[in-house]
Amino acid sequence: MANLDYRTAGESHGQALIALIEGMPAGVPIDLAFINDELTRRQGGYGRGGRMKIERDEAILLSGVRRGVTIGSPIAIQINNRDFRIDEAPPIHRPRPGHADLAGSLKWLTTDCRETLERASARETAARVAAGVIARCLLREFCIDIIAYVVRIFDVKATFDREVDLSELRRWRDANEVYCPDPAAAEQMIETIRRAMVDKDSLGGVVEAQVRGHPPGLGSCMRWQDKLDGRLMQAVGSIQAIKGVEIGRGFGTAARRGSQVHDPIDYDPATRDTPTLGFRRRSNNAGGLEGGMTNGQPIMVRAAMKPISTVLQGIDSVNLVTKQSERSDYERSDVCSVPAASVVVENVVAFEVARVFLEKFAGDTLREVRAAYNSFLTLARSL
Repeated sequence: MANLDYRTAGESHGQALIALIEGMPAGVPIDLAFINDELTRRQGGYGRGGRMKIERDEAILLSGVRRGVTIGSPIAIQINNRDFRIDEAPPIHRPRPGHADLAGSLKWLTTDCRETLERASARETAARVAAGVIARCLLREFCIDIIAYVVRIFDVKATFDREVDLSELRRWRDANEVYCPDPAAAEQMIETIRRAMVDKDSLGGVVEAQVRGHPPGLGSCMRWQDKLDGRLMQAVGSIQAIKGVEIGRGFGTAARRGSQVHDPIDYDPATRDTPTLGFRRRSNNAGGLEGGMTNGQPIMVRAAMKPISTVLQGIDSVNLVTKQSERSDYERSDVCSVPAASVVVENVVAFEVARVFLEKFAGDTLREVRAAYNSFLTLARSL
């Protein structure tokens, strides 16, 4: 069978977005409502612009699924665009600083930024979310759960208990429009975004993702390409407007001594039959990853999102046709899309975890994958 992978196609104002997933074993139940719920969450969040009032994202399964179950062939998903006007959309000659406009125009030898921005747009992440949910349908079969939420917008930081049950954490997150588990911070975030709207500006923030229920040993230290922390950083760092990714305490470890950073190991026989195999840590500064492999503790990933590059007031730029200084063009956009980015982070992290899960427990069918997984746990407990 092929390794689990996916590709996306489509432009912001094109006819549709496409996700093509290859390497999913046969026999995995696909929850279409789950896909559509996540697409709806990606469209939401306080601070979103007018485009999301137009679109009604729904996944259309074109191939790879029969009667709600995967059959082993490539899975194609289509998400139609209501705002389909790529041929009529006007050219853009004044690149927006922070966006792909200028770099892409120079790369593809054109003075029209439109063709670059159509593909560089974060609209593409709808396809990534759909692919991620397909991966989560596999992970759910093994009780592996993923959540992401907003922990900061501009200068407002959230404070909450990260170790509560994920169902409780999810309930807190879904109780407000900024997808933040701290209700007091959520109110401040909304007010901060509202002020940025008045000022015709944009805001960024920080998203955090957790993965629980997975076994140790996912990923590898044998080749640098197979290290899971590196793969997570690449996947999350490739999301539009993400400018920083850290695992566990990340950059904070640079300001501490080793005795304060590395997580002491304990063994609890009472949890031997869980995916942790009985091993526990008194802290999780490593974010569940050591040597490029999962160590059985929750995976913790954080991503820093810059403010959206399109601001209503414009930013000093240059007209690519006249080469004269002008304010940048305005393309309909958000004031803050950090909540939406949390949905994307959640699902791209899920895909990477599913990818390494199938590398370790490969099989053409879900039954074979389950047998390989159970065999590994049996052998590991016998050590």
